[in-house]
Amino acid sequence: MTTPPARTSRLPRSMVGVSASLIGWFFFVELTSGILQGYYVPLISDLVAHLGIVDADFNWFEAAQLLLSALVVPVLAKLGDMMGHKRMLLIATVLTAGATWWLCFANDFWSFLAAWALQGFYVVWLPLEIALIFERGRTSGQAASDTRRAAGLLVVALEAGAILGALGAGSIFAALSENVTLALMVPAVAVTAVFFVILFKVPESEPLPGRTLDVVGFVLLSLSLLLVTSGLTFLRLNGPETWWVWAIILVGVAAIVPFGRWELRQKDPAIDLRVLRQPTMWPVQLTAGLVGISLLGAQAPLSTYAGTDPVNGYGLGLSASQRSILIGAYLLSMIVGALLFPLVSKCTSPRIALIVAAFLVSGGYLLFLPFHLETWQVFTNMAIAGLGSGALVGAMPAAAAAAAPRGQTGVASALTNTTKTIGGSFASATFGIVLFAGAAGAVTSTASSLGGYLVVWSVCGGGALVAAVLLFFVPKLAFSDEVVADAASATSPVA
Repeated sequence: MTTPPARTSRLPRSMVGVSASLIGWFFFVELTSGILQGYYVPLISDLVAHLGIVDADFNWFEAAQLLLSALVVPVLAKLGDMMGHKRMLLIATVLTAGATWWLCFANDFWSFLAAWALQGFYVVWLPLEIALIFERGRTSGQAASDTRRAAGLLVVALEAGAILGALGAGSIFAALSENVTLALMVPAVAVTAVFFVILFKVPESEPLPGRTLDVVGFVLLSLSLLLVTSGLTFLRLNGPETWWVWAIILVGVAAIVPFGRWELRQKDPAIDLRVLRQPTMWPVQLTAGLVGISLLGAQAPLSTYAGTDPVNGYGLGLSASQRSILIGAYLLSMIVGALLFPLVSKCTSPRIALIVAAFLVSGGYLLFLPFHLETWQVFTNMAIAGLGSGALVGAMPAAAAAAAPRGQTGVASALTNTTKTIGGSFASATFGIVLFAGAAGAVTSTASSLGGYLVVWSVCGGGALVAAVLLFFVPKLAFSDEVVADAASATSPVA
């Protein structure tokens, strides 16, 4: 239905005011999310000493948090669609704040592991924010483009927070006389502030009535994700020769079959597979998984390569501070990519912008194959890949929200995070094995082989290239304001 001209002239102005205010508060939330992701990295060695563990044990903390986020994000997002996205944001923030405060006083491996895993609830913030912004913008006729712009700004906040956290942690730790407990209170205070920002400044969305939670469906999905992601973790830790690791992964993949059969029989499924198989949805979800390979799996290999002694015939031999500058430059390129994506979408189309972003990620990593011996070459490759990665981090959940019917925006956005996590888990397991296997051929005892790094870059570049090709299957006008406006009155099949 066409909106009367007089109403159109008034409504966008009011919506812009609401959206600007809302995005401003969400900017603070994502800034805090970035701080959580960057703050602990420079303190890892000190945390290892504080807990009395070895460096390798820290891998369990990361694995546990990734596993928990993969399990809980779809459930909380679905509950947000059912009960209100603000309510779920508050619950996720309370759990994150509690876990972050727990970290301050966790003095042994197991309690720190539990607290670190529970802190992973913050991962649902961005999908719920995207869903809330999109749902509130449906009546404006510009929900899709407004959400893309908002997502770009939120990614800027996320990456800026990561930079601030990484740069500030060491200085704060030193200023507090290297007191671990006091240093860990800084992010805890920030997360606590997020709770009050959401409570008092963020309006609630309007969920569709009559929804039900498909508990059986989520149990089956969680079982599959648990087996696959934990299997990939054990694959990295135990090696590919361990037969039972492969058995766990295969059982997890097989568990998708009963999940799919159950979902197709439900009136209000946990994951609407009919929506998921639409040409506007499945390429986006697969892209999230394929790009997750480089987003979550390639950063550690890039850092170790930059620090590898050139006596091996490769590597840059950069110090820790120099590597930090390189990583900071990569994060800045992600910020630029996030800001450029809505502009490119406006000049061309959202579909073309997604394809260009995926090609940038692919090109950046494939350029490593011939060009990797000089610092300027590595910097250039990372900057190119960072432009595409920054664009896709916010664009994927925004595109999924635009492609979903009303009542499913939250879970659709959250699924991009889940598939990204699975892609990152696959990459982490695969890259760890490849780099470890090639270590024997290196000159220095701690280095991996050049062949291992070439495999890492090939997988990252190839995965992004496949994603770019898959995005060509998306309809030409997908994710545009016109298409979303035409479907504004459409609801989920269960409504």
